[in-house]
Amino acid sequence: MIGLHSLLIKRTMLSIDFHKEYLDLVLVPCGLLIMFFYHLFLLYRYHNHPGTTIFDLENVDKKLWVQRVLQGSESDINRAVNVISSDTNIATYLASVSLTLSSLIGTWLGSSSNNNIFESKRIYGDTRPFTIFIKNICLLVAFLIAFSCFVQAAKNLVHANYLMSSPDKKRAVKKIEFAVTKGGEFSFFGLRALYFALNMLLWFFGPIPMFVASVVMVIVLYYHDIHTVSLHDLYCELGLQKGRAQGAISSFSY
Repeated sequence: MIGLHSLLIKRTMLSIDFHKEYLDLVLVPCGLLIMFFYHLFLLYRYHNHPGTTIFDLENVDKKLWVQRVLQGSESDINRAVNVISSDTNIATYLASVSLTLSSLIGTWLGSSSNNNIFESKRIYGDTRPFTIFIKNICLLVAFLIAFSCFVQAAKNLVHANYLMSSPDKKRAVKKIEFAVTKGGEFSFFGLRALYFALNMLLWFFGPIPMFVASVVMVIVLYYHDIHTVSLHDLYCELGLQKGRAQGAISSFSY
């Protein structure tokens, strides 16, 4: 009886170790696929249902902003140049942060000392050195993608600044619109790469926090990015309701 009891305990411990070791193979790909398919869904909505994503609304607003600014005075154009310069500084700062974090991770990987910070038994998941190396590589790739996107965003915004301050700027409206929207798109992709990097960072504390963070992030991003009706129609309807309310108040006052 004692031998049978000890054998059952050993089998139970082996099954626990098995699930703990291979939990990363299930939850981590599931979390990444959830994030990936959500952004494919967002891309589908952007192309097939215009005006129902916040991304589409920002592009339309930027194009209208460029057109209105170029129709204004020189003070309006100078103010627009300052706005584009601020966006360029933000993109440059985020690119510097991404590059700095990438350098730190590269230094961490290249160090000869054994770092056992994330090999603790308290972390429920695979804590073998090879798995930690894969985690570092994934985090490094995410930061490098973010760095590349922010660099491209800064480049497009600088080009828009040149066009905005040129003497024949009113003839280059389409070029300025293209440069401003491209800068915004690359900034968007850079931020989403940082979101992926956040999930990769939580993977160091186990596959369960990474998977939960992926699900929560997709839910939050869905309510931020997706709208069931066209935002243009919604704003027009809100404007009509506001006009009717003001008309009713003015008629009541008389």
